[in-house]
Amino acid sequence: MTVPADALSPVRAELLRAARVSADTLRDRAQSDAEETLRSARATAEAVLARAQDLGRADGAAEAARERVRAVQDAWAAELAARTEVYAALRAAICAGVRRGFTEDASLRSRCAEEARRLLGPQARVTAASGGGVTAEAPGRRVDLSADALADRALDRLGVRAETLWEHGMTPSGNPSSDSSDRRTLPQITPGTPPSDAECPRILRVAGPLVEITCPPTVAMHDLVVLGAVRLPGEVVAIHGDTATIEAYEYTGGLATGHPAEPQGRPLSVRLAPDLLGGVFDGLLRPLVAIGDLLTASGPTTGEPDRRTWSFTPRVTEGASVAAGDVLGEIGAGVPLRLLVPPDLSGEVTWIAAADDHRSTDVLAVVGGQEVRMAQSWPVRRPRPVTRRLSADVPLNTGQRAVDLLFPVARGSSVAVPGGFGTGKTMLLQQIAKWCDADVIVYVGCGERGNEMADVIEELEELTDPRTGGRLAERTVTIANTSNMPMMAREAGVHTGATVAEYFRDMGLDVVLIADSTSRWAEALREFASRMGELPAEEGYPAGLASQLAAFYERAATVRTLGGATGSVTVIGAVSPPGGDRTEPVTAHTERFVRCLWSLDRDLAYARHYPAVSWSESFSRDAATLATAHAHAGDAERAGRRGRVARQLAEADRLADLVELVGITALPPRERISVLAGRLLREAAIQQNALSPADAYSAPEKTAALVEAVLTVIDRCLELVDTGVPADAVEAVDFTPLLRARETAGPAETAAVSAARDTVLARLEEAT
Repeated sequence: MTVPADALSPVRAELLRAARVSADTLRDRAQSDAEETLRSARATAEAVLARAQDLGRADGAAEAARERVRAVQDAWAAELAARTEVYAALRAAICAGVRRGFTEDASLRSRCAEEARRLLGPQARVTAASGGGVTAEAPGRRVDLSADALADRALDRLGVRAETLWEHGMTPSGNPSSDSSDRRTLPQITPGTPPSDAECPRILRVAGPLVEITCPPTVAMHDLVVLGAVRLPGEVVAIHGDTATIEAYEYTGGLATGHPAEPQGRPLSVRLAPDLLGGVFDGLLRPLVAIGDLLTASGPTTGEPDRRTWSFTPRVTEGASVAAGDVLGEIGAGVPLRLLVPPDLSGEVTWIAAADDHRSTDVLAVVGGQEVRMAQSWPVRRPRPVTRRLSADVPLNTGQRAVDLLFPVARGSSVAVPGGFGTGKTMLLQQIAKWCDADVIVYVGCGERGNEMADVIEELEELTDPRTGGRLAERTVTIANTSNMPMMAREAGVHTGATVAEYFRDMGLDVVLIADSTSRWAEALREFASRMGELPAEEGYPAGLASQLAAFYERAATVRTLGGATGSVTVIGAVSPPGGDRTEPVTAHTERFVRCLWSLDRDLAYARHYPAVSWSESFSRDAATLATAHAHAGDAERAGRRGRVARQLAEADRLADLVELVGITALPPRERISVLAGRLLREAAIQQNALSPADAYSAPEKTAALVEAVLTVIDRCLELVDTGVPADAVEAVDFTPLLRARETAGPAETAAVSAARDTVLARLEEAT
């Protein structure tokens, strides 16, 4: 099927002339590079031959032959790169030219529509394509006459002539020269064919996730490599001479020495798009599906494209000049998403899609001659660029009173949650994921049990988002690398999670990245380091563990984006120290790099106190900054409440040991009330019930009301014993209404708390 010649022949002629000029320039550059390579190789060969006179002519001749082979390979690589550049430039020019033709000639679209109806019949349904052209459908048949499809067909027709442009010279006018003496070609080193199979990279050794291959000169650190016939993904982590070490992200059973390895020439990258929201993925952002208590792959290794559509509303017009990070349009989703100019792109908007529903793979704009889609690709180990980092002074409300009251965290800060087995780390992090006031949640399950991750996914699907009224999963991205999945995918999973969080942050959103647990990630690093033969540091961990942890937690920040918006990434990482030993390397290093520490206490957890955050071993470096922010917002008493609660809890802990020795009755009256105050604060204000609809989430106003109520009751108790009322009489008062207020009052209700406070105060008066 073709388009009438009168419609596209002027476009093709212009493109052919432009392609000849571009090919001439690129060919000259490649010719110069190849000649320089030959000169260098000859000089090296001559030096080797001269040295061989002393070492032996046989050895010298062999070395010279190897140098000549290397020169041939270098020249072939230069030629191949130049050819690739020519074809890339041709395709970009043809696509832009066809789009420009549709823009300049309004009748071209109608002629394409007439041609489609001629081919499919008058009843065909013709639809305008984004970027120009049309698509037409009839029962059982479809015709694509869109601008992109026409450009690809033009490139196919031009293919043979483009090769001719490469092989032969051109006159200054852009036409092929008839004089063979005027032709300029690359030096005829070898025929222009790729290396033989024997010269392709091959697998040398396989040891679990560690794979060694022959290293071609084009391979660089952290490049993506596919291994074997099944194309297992891996990443270059070390280069030693002509050998590269690969970290495989899949089970390597079946790989053997001699199998092919294909370097991809780019770093390990992931696809970023709005359809990540609500999805479950592995560490390389490949889709997963929950089956019972298991998570399994739902598509091929590369992942299948999402078929959903998203509403797009343009916010710029054609002809506008835009820079990196500028907003091109808005994308309709559960959270406000934006189409941004990619970080490495700027220029004039030559085309932008109309307001309509589009897939994530559709071209929505052309900026500076390059297409912009919803879906983008970004290397996982490279932080996305920003204009500058800002101070973190806006509180992140988690809905957990122990955290929000005693150890608050700012948006854009970092938190570690160390705790031994059974102390409730996963439960606390899941509650934060459900109830915190961030715009987007990125939950990375790293090495945890598969049934726990499946439960998290199921609960997120069922929960209603209090902010939007939809499903909570619609603003959550879940990355699962459970204990039954390949170990080294954990190593990439935390970086993938950080990249996804930064993608949404650049849209001006507040993102919370939860990693559970970083200890399993560190164990993967330790295992791979031992396979590589690195000298072990403390407890067998690699010497670079501290640097790896720092690089991860430093991706937390509040930033001014390239487009001028303000966004944040808050990182919360769980740590699982063996036996609860906080002196082990992962915990000790993590404490150095985070702003907040929520240490979980085994005794509190075994006493069924949730959350089991230890008020004696935890800290928050954000507390002073956030106190100032709360004071500016009208809550000047917040810092005072926090300080008093912390002092009262510390005093109660100090007296607890003494009570065990001498008994409560041996203490003075005020100290007996201090012990009572510690119990009231723990059970009425700090403790929560994660399974209660009324108490799983506590709004800031409810938290303040509970704390104020408890402190008011404590003050009255102290006043009574100071006036001579026996401590026994005060301790005998029924404080049940106050203790149950947290569950009788709704998540944001304060009236029920005030009523419970008044009831207890009345009972205190009656007791006296």
